[in-house]
Amino acid sequence: MNRRWILLPLLFLLLAGCARKQPEVVKVPEPLEPAMVKEPVPQSPGTIWTGDQGNWLADLKAHHVGDIVTVIIKEKASATKEASTETGRDSSMTAGIPTLFGYEKVLQENNPRLNMSELVKADFTNKFKGSGKITRKEDLVATLTTQVIKVYPNGNMKIRGGKSVIVNNENQIIYLTGIVRAHDVTADNTVDSGNILNAQIAYTGKGAISDNQKPGWLMRILDNVWPF
Repeated sequence: MNRRWILLPLLFLLLAGCARKQPEVVKVPEPLEPAMVKEPVPQSPGTIWTGDQGNWLADLKAHHVGDIVTVIIKEKASATKEASTETGRDSSMTAGIPTLFGYEKVLQENNPRLNMSELVKADFTNKFKGSGKITRKEDLVATLTTQVIKVYPNGNMKIRGGKSVIVNNENQIIYLTGIVRAHDVTADNTVDSGNILNAQIAYTGKGAISDNQKPGWLMRILDNVWPF
């Protein structure tokens, strides 16, 4: 009896090892370290202007490492896929031996029910019909403040930012990184997410609500090893 109780946990461990690997969750780097900003060049005694100081009449849009850019996230995606298949095939075959070296009459006399013209007859019908439809829709609307972490020689900027909000013990994390053109940044240092090149947007959650949306460990094991 004790041996059974020992083997039972080992069986569950074996089944857990057979379970297929779950898809990896996007890892959000937290906390995000701010970009290093170049220290200002100390002024020489008696000077009131240095080369690193911006022009008072210059555009104040972000164009340096460390500048702030607010991203207006408006991502909408929808897809519909529908397919239908219908096939059918009918075939028939009839074979007979009308003459058999003169023995057909003898065979028919001894077997009155024998029909030499239809010795073999076969009918075959095959039909298949299938249909499927997939509809998916995703909407994400948010505002995220990011920081310029790199400026390319052509003036494009790489931005990165993240935000964590805790509501009722549920931690909602949003992360974004990508490349924007200085031309797409507005005068108030905002940019639409649709203008970001190679945008990577991750929106994840940690907490009771997120945990309850996952099946239990035993259900995951049974779902992977159940043969029917």
